[in-house]
Amino acid sequence: MNIILRPIVYLMSFIIWHDVLLLKKYLFDRKKRSFFLKKCLIAVYTKRMNKMGSWIGQNSTFKNTPVFPHGIYGIFISGGAVIGRNVVIYQQVTIGSNTLKGNPHFGSPTIGDNVLIGAGAKIIGKVSVGNNVRIGANAVVVRDVPDNCVVVSNGRVIQKDGVLDNRFFSYINGKWGYFKDGVFVVDENN
Repeated sequence: MNIILRPIVYLMSFIIWHDVLLLKKYLFDRKKRSFFLKKCLIAVYTKRMNKMGSWIGQNSTFKNTPVFPHGIYGIFISGGAVIGRNVVIYQQVTIGSNTLKGNPHFGSPTIGDNVLIGAGAKIIGKVSVGNNVRIGANAVVVRDVPDNCVVVSNGRVIQKDGVLDNRFFSYINGKWGYFKDGVFVVDENN
């Protein structure tokens, strides 16, 4: 790429696509675009992901923007993964594919809605994680998890009665609130 154009394209993409997930969506969800523009933006996307020590595969699907309480640092999401609505993903999480042909869990994970994934958790292979699930820090998930469960570090699944509230609360501008569909909602109860 031209030495003069590179910083301009990088700056413009940073202004327009300050959120790397929006940039990913623009890059990989649309079919027709200029080859030159696409090549430039893929370079920007790759540079940003490398700078954060992360990767979000081009074929991964998000129903809406997940909450990253500590940013997208050290997070790996493989291509083909499907992430539901209102998912909270902490740092150093791997949502990876099993690429060993012939393995019963060959493929990518599917994560349900309202799931909380703790720091360092690993979800590997074609597994389905249900809705309202909490995956504890450093837990390794290699089999399906039903709705309303807690997965602890040794892979043990604990079924809970009722729906788990996995909203991520934060204190912003002097008010407590949570994120819903990628938007901060003030909690009127606090």
